[in-house]
Amino acid sequence: MMMELMGLHMPGAAFINPGTKLRTELTRAATHRLAQIGKIGDYRPLGRCVDEKAIVNACVGLLATGGSTNHAIHLPAMARAAGIHLDWQDIDELSASVPLIARVYPNGSGDVNHFHAAGGMGFVIRELLDAGLLHRDIMTVAADDLTAYGQEPVLDGEALVWSDAPATSADDSMLRPPSAPFLPDGGMRLVQGNLGRAIFKTSAVDPGRWIIEAPARVFSTQEDVLAAFKAGELDCDVVVVVRFQGPRANGMPELHKLTPPLGVLQDRGFRVALVTDGRMSGASGKVPAAIHLTPEALDGGPIARIRDGDIIKLCGHDGILEVKAEIASREPATAPLQEEGMGRELFAHMRAQADSAERGACAMLAGAGL
Repeated sequence: MMMELMGLHMPGAAFINPGTKLRTELTRAATHRLAQIGKIGDYRPLGRCVDEKAIVNACVGLLATGGSTNHAIHLPAMARAAGIHLDWQDIDELSASVPLIARVYPNGSGDVNHFHAAGGMGFVIRELLDAGLLHRDIMTVAADDLTAYGQEPVLDGEALVWSDAPATSADDSMLRPPSAPFLPDGGMRLVQGNLGRAIFKTSAVDPGRWIIEAPARVFSTQEDVLAAFKAGELDCDVVVVVRFQGPRANGMPELHKLTPPLGVLQDRGFRVALVTDGRMSGASGKVPAAIHLTPEALDGGPIARIRDGDIIKLCGHDGILEVKAEIASREPATAPLQEEGMGRELFAHMRAQADSAERGACAMLAGAGL
């Protein structure tokens, strides 16, 4: 999706299934386009295509389609590689101006195939362009500007052609125009306070749960959270804190195991939230969660000083994440020993050099000027 919004592959290619005639023809068209560029001298490397406008378009696409919170890490890294500074404040401000026009699993009942059938990227890009929410004047690999990406590829007999995207959504439970969105904003908020800065994806969370204030229970692994849940220790209003899950600690593994038990606690009527320096992709779902917290525990972040029982407030309305205790004088917790094996040792130098999540968690760019 973001590659389409940045104009970095053939128009409409994002969700065409492999093993189909259409996919084969798109691949052939991309090869022909590459050869054509070389022949006519129309040089279009990434260094020319990826500029500030392309990065903003990627952010707008992410927010409009309810995309994964992983990209709140990926996009800053991509931007920095292009010499552009992008942070979560930028994404938060864009989110306030970009309506949510797609509901795709896990924030909806249908997957990307249903999204594509409802109108897909051609519909999304044309509608966002017409609403003035995208930069049209970007260099793309396939065309003079982004207008061509408001079309969709089809087969006319054996020939690949592009036609106008559907004028209306084929499924308004999946895809809508900006004039009638699911939500007025993209639902990706920056929350910050005396614990640092984190991302809170509000688009899948009931607004009645955007404010949670409850005692903390602190863990160092998601397996420890599961054990406490099974023992009935979390049957209460609680902010589950899972630390030492950042890029320097263990490379930020997917914390997908946390969603089911926390969702069960919420369904039982408890006020529940998650605070972690790890990541949860798009799987944070209906549970309010402050994720990618930076600075991380292993980098001296205040999350390393939280103790069981500390009152934590998470507010998606006002962008607040704070602990209501004086924790600065406490000794930070000790990071748990990591299991050896599975090739982890090979990447220890990468973890040691990794930058913060907000800066892209990238070892190659750590210490760079941006």
